[in-house]
Amino acid sequence: MTGKVYLVGAGPGDPQLITVKGLWCLHHADVLLYDRLVAPELVEEVPAAAECIYVGKSPGRHPYSQAAINAILVERARCRNIVVRLKGGDPFVFGRGGEEAQALAGAGVPFEVVPGVTSALGVPARAGIPVTHRGVSATFAVLTGHQAGGRDDLNWEALAQIDTLVILMGVKRLPHVIAMLVAHGRDPQTPVAIVERGTLAGERVVSGDLGSIAGRAAAAGICSPATVVIGDVVRLRESLFSSPLAPSIPDRQPSTLPDLQSAIS
Repeated sequence: MTGKVYLVGAGPGDPQLITVKGLWCLHHADVLLYDRLVAPELVEEVPAAAECIYVGKSPGRHPYSQAAINAILVERARCRNIVVRLKGGDPFVFGRGGEEAQALAGAGVPFEVVPGVTSALGVPARAGIPVTHRGVSATFAVLTGHQAGGRDDLNWEALAQIDTLVILMGVKRLPHVIAMLVAHGRDPQTPVAIVERGTLAGERVVSGDLGSIAGRAAAAGICSPATVVIGDVVRLRESLFSSPLAPSIPDRQPSTLPDLQSAIS
């Protein structure tokens, strides 16, 4: 007999943006493996007796390799545990959830994917930027600024033609991304916004265009986690949040989780 692994998306940052199913998983976990960008409030939702293992990766510091994480998931599940692998955003959007699912399937361990709100959509939305908008953007693409092995095999000619581009983990390589887009025909005056700490307290938005955004981001000291949005939809932010009834964008207050236990038990 074996237990089960839940690959759970925690959402883009604000702990309230986890799904009801994701919160249910936390409340029933025997073992929790969680990433660096997971809200501490979510870690506190597991039972007091649960084993919590921090497996977050930061630049230059990987306390657990992906192979080691896969092995822990398999081993803990084989001990008849309910194992929750909690990942920022959605587990299948640049979260390596697919690799973990492959490892579990290969080991014969039951698992379930619990989708989360990806930062690629949730962060721009909360900042007042819809990635699609009638008459402005009919297409969007999500790409990572960090590719395995440092390679660059993206189809920049095709990407330069897409209405809206959303870049995750792209602050460090932003000058390279800009250079490639402009070299393949993107207008240097295309609007750009960078949302730092999206959906969290202290959220900041720096706006400009392809020609100016790298300098503005550097001057503002923008750092990860940050989401980059490129396209005419960025202009909508001002109109969407110009009304006195519109929600406040800067300096979000910390969120607390609602009591959903009765709703999901």
